[in-house]
Amino acid sequence: MKAELNSMLRRKFDLPFSEDSRRAFRSFSLTEKTIFMFFTALFIFSSVYMLVSVNNNFLVSVPVQGGEVVEGIVGSPRFVNPLLSISDADKDLTALIYSGLLKATTEGALIPDLAESYGVSEDGLTYTFLLKKDIRFHDGRKITTEDVEFTILKAQDPALKSPRRANWDGVAIEKINESEIRFTLKQPYASFAENTTIGILPKHIWGNANADEFAFSEYNILPTGSGPYKVKEVKRNSAGLPSEYVLRANNDYALGTPFIKTFRFKFYNNENSLLNALGRKEIESANSLNPALVKELEARGDRVERTTLPRIFGVFFNQNEAGIFTHKEAREALDRALDKEAIIADVLSGYGSVINSPLPPDKNETKKINLDEDRLALARSILEKGGWKRNEKTGVYELKTKTENSVLRFTISTSDAPELKRAASLVEETWEALGADVDVAIYDTGDLNQSVIRPRKYQALLFGEIVGRDLDLFPFWHSSQRNDPGLNIALYVNNKADKILEEARMISDPSARLAKYREFEAEVKRETPVVFLYSPDFLYLMPKKIDSVRLGQLTIPAERFLNINEWYIETSKVWKIFIKS
Repeated sequence: MKAELNSMLRRKFDLPFSEDSRRAFRSFSLTEKTIFMFFTALFIFSSVYMLVSVNNNFLVSVPVQGGEVVEGIVGSPRFVNPLLSISDADKDLTALIYSGLLKATTEGALIPDLAESYGVSEDGLTYTFLLKKDIRFHDGRKITTEDVEFTILKAQDPALKSPRRANWDGVAIEKINESEIRFTLKQPYASFAENTTIGILPKHIWGNANADEFAFSEYNILPTGSGPYKVKEVKRNSAGLPSEYVLRANNDYALGTPFIKTFRFKFYNNENSLLNALGRKEIESANSLNPALVKELEARGDRVERTTLPRIFGVFFNQNEAGIFTHKEAREALDRALDKEAIIADVLSGYGSVINSPLPPDKNETKKINLDEDRLALARSILEKGGWKRNEKTGVYELKTKTENSVLRFTISTSDAPELKRAASLVEETWEALGADVDVAIYDTGDLNQSVIRPRKYQALLFGEIVGRDLDLFPFWHSSQRNDPGLNIALYVNNKADKILEEARMISDPSARLAKYREFEAEVKRETPVVFLYSPDFLYLMPKKIDSVRLGQLTIPAERFLNINEWYIETSKVWKIFIKS
């Protein structure tokens, strides 16, 4: 039986021409065999290549979880806490570890994060938020409106002295149930939703800490949030300060698990130490580096991502401290004398934008002055038409009238930040060539804020303002904000401008609000209360291995991580039909 079965199988699978083929192959000469084998191999290779090509036409690369990034930061984190974060190191980690009701996008919009949805009442006074159903902190505890209420109440607590307090001052909170919460404003404020991007604290961790204990809590160093990354490890130096944070992707993140599995942040005392670490390849990314160095790195082929920052740098005049600035022609002449493009080239190595108004670069309508124009001659003609004459002995312009004898002499106060010191030096040089007597006073940043800016003890101030994504200029220019803690450092007073600013912050439509700000811009340009200089670019040195990075519209460096959950390093090939549309 077995022999019959084997015979049947041989008969069934034995090709009738197989013996003839073998006989024919044995009859080939060596040359014929070689040619035959060559074409047989070619046929097999071509068939495999064709199959692979066809297969690849149906395959696409998709990001998968994996990879690690090591980034260096100058400074050491102290308050990794959305209510207390001050330094860049604090804010960078807070941006990754915490999440809010809403989240800003790289396009400048706001999207739900912990919130499922939200609504605004017709009068613009009430904002109601509904939380997503299964959102959790990094320790697995469910997030409810109790956590949201707790966080905002702490932000409002004057004893805590949170930098976020002004955003929530006067806002009433009503916890409807564990998933729905309502905020009520005293008056309409179109940009209020931006405030709800604040990270939410877990009440079960912070609930028993009073205002004094908040600042000293170990949870500021070992935070628990609900953001895209959670703390895996904190390494400390010999002084007990954090020297490295190891963050791991949060699989339960409300907007989806990030692709990059691990982020390591290493901290350095100064930029030189950070640069040495870059040279040793101890780190592979960094931001806020000296622009001149970035230019060298970019020239050698390193990857540098850049975008404009809504930061307005200029020389702000204090007419209360220096009466010469009450004369419009003096302010205008000082403005027209400066070559702002040259300042940007020198101070920022070209990484910046000229500005001539209080609006950020993407909204700033800057008209370039003819490069062939003699700026100093034009500025002098403006002064002389206003009655100013140059003293032959001193070379300084003076204005003599029946009631006063003014000399174009003043001091510029600024910070000891290298870029600001250099900018002040260039401005001083140009204005002295014009015919002004100018001194520059350099202060430590903390002293400048406490001893000069807050009490408004400066004649001219070379400084910068951070204009938010919501483009609310009220805090910087309304006359009610002239005194500390207001930010009107030009001490600008204009009733018409005040009314425009009040109306603008109530307009919810962005294009209509911008049109209103154009009116304000025209008022400021007409009066020249500030010599606007530039807006710097944000520069981010990062490895080429990372894909899907979109910086977009940032307001602070920490917002480079806005779409961090979409960044990826590793990919895999899959058939197109398995890709979700």
